This record gives sequence, structure tokens and C-alpha cells, in this order.
Amino acid sequence: MSFQFKKHYTVEEARELIPQLRLWIDDLNQQRNRATQLDERLGRLLASGCDTGGEMVNDWIKALAKIQKILAYFRELDIQLKDLERGLVDFPAIIGGKEVFLCWEKDENDIEFWHDLETGFAGRARLPEA
Repeated sequence: MSFQFKKHYTVEEARELIPQLRLWIDDLNQQRNRATQLDERLGRLLASGCDTGGEMVNDWIKALAKIQKILAYFRELDIQLKDLERGLVDFPAIIGGKEVFLCWEKDENDIEFWHDLETGFAGRARLPEA
């Protein structure tokens, strides 16, 4: 059988990643907010004809680079960040021989839901009891 994803997570493997995912999601949100603030300030300076070089540009580039670095971790792990604000993450998994996503949000204490690859969050269902 051919699957879309190379890596498939068990519920236990996905659970082990939750503490790190919380840190990455919080850091991504902080860096995004920082980059957005700096982008707006730089835009105003450019619009007024001011010089925009220096520390502000360096800070903006650093924030963008940190975002890229954290997103690379998600790609390396073959985990999908679906919604940054909600901290919605999908882990490829196999349930009943079918490729699905284990679905988790940062406010949830555990991984309790899954959905088909095509249905997304709207198709979430509770994981079967072990």
C-alpha cells in the first residue's frame, strides 16, 4: 500500500512531542508578532523616505530567520502546523490500515482526536479506546 507520508506517528510518539511543540508554537507566535511590529515600523519609515538600515532591519531579519528555523523542525518531523494562533498540529498516522492525521491543539492536554487527510479539523473524531 502506498502512503502520502514517509513518517507515521503512534499516539505515544506524538504525545512525547507535545512539550516541545508548545515551546515552538509559543516561540513562533512571539517571533511572528515581533516581525510584524518591525515590518510595520519599517514600512512607515520607508514611506516617509527615512533610512531603514541598521539594528531594526537586523532584528526583523533575525525574527524571520528564527521563524524559518522552527518551521524547519516541523518539516523535518513531517508534522503539519495547520493554525499557528490555535496551535493546531496534525501528525501523520495509520489507524485501521488507513493513513490519517492525529490532531492536537496547544490548549489540549493530550492527543485525543484524529481525522481523515481530506476532512481536516471539521472531521475530527475521538480516538478509539486502546
